[in-house]
Amino acid sequence: MRILFAGTPQVAVPSLNELRWAGHEVAAVLTRADALVGRKKVLTPSPVAQAAAEAGLEIIKANRIDEPVVERLKALDLDAAVIVAYGGLVPPAALQQPRFGWINLHFSLLPSWRGAAPVQHALINGDDISGASTFLLEEGLDTGPVFGTVTEPVRSEDTSGVLLERLSQSGAVLLSQTLAALEQGRAVPVPQSGEVSLAPKLSSADGRIRWSDPALAIKRRISGVTPEPGAWTLLDGQRVKLGVVLLHPDIGEIPSGRVRERDGAVLVGTGSHAVQLTEVQPAGRSMLAAAEWFRGTRREDLIFE
Repeated sequence: MRILFAGTPQVAVPSLNELRWAGHEVAAVLTRADALVGRKKVLTPSPVAQAAAEAGLEIIKANRIDEPVVERLKALDLDAAVIVAYGGLVPPAALQQPRFGWINLHFSLLPSWRGAAPVQHALINGDDISGASTFLLEEGLDTGPVFGTVTEPVRSEDTSGVLLERLSQSGAVLLSQTLAALEQGRAVPVPQSGEVSLAPKLSSADGRIRWSDPALAIKRRISGVTPEPGAWTLLDGQRVKLGVVLLHPDIGEIPSGRVRERDGAVLVGTGSHAVQLTEVQPAGRSMLAAAEWFRGTRREDLIFE
């Protein structure tokens, strides 16, 4: 089919590649405008824009689908538009353009975790099973009827970045299968049913660790916000970033927020039992192994706030 592909981050790139390999004609790629990246604030194209440029595809860069973009979509004479983490709303005027509408790949088992951060919220809330869904986009927030789903078990070592990478691969295959079914007239979208949960975009504040929480809740939160927006705590009023943690249910006597070193392991007390730090990034420095960071502090009275 002749399609528009709309997407921005790296997790959308496997879908773009899969659809091209399946033989669909990508008439154009819609992605967000170049953004300032890194400490040096270098203006950088999105991962999808870079992949599209390498493939020689037409690129439309826009942070919102306004009237000029809608007119461009009309001129493309599309069979379908595919959207994977584009990062902007699709207005009604654009929804009406493609013959088969807009097909959205969303990284959750809808209606669970509708919104911008489904995988992050799934990990923070301790879901055992995650997945991806393809659905027909409509004006509501991820409310459209579902074409298909794929499930993915959540592993104990998963972060949102790791789980999203797996879902980006399996979801790309699901998306290709959905377009094939549409082309062949076999696709029958089914209205969503079941309990609805929302997954709004996370802010930096969502990454702050509260050491009075139980250890398992802390582990889940850190996994969910890694790599973005990132887990952090305060030490002497300075923000310290944290890598993933390990559970130590056998150690329960360390007060919450207190940092202790035992047999080379750096432990922190919580509202239940201790967790072990793996990596720590002090303000203005690179990420360090937790043991190296602890030795460098040359202190025994560390308390995370």
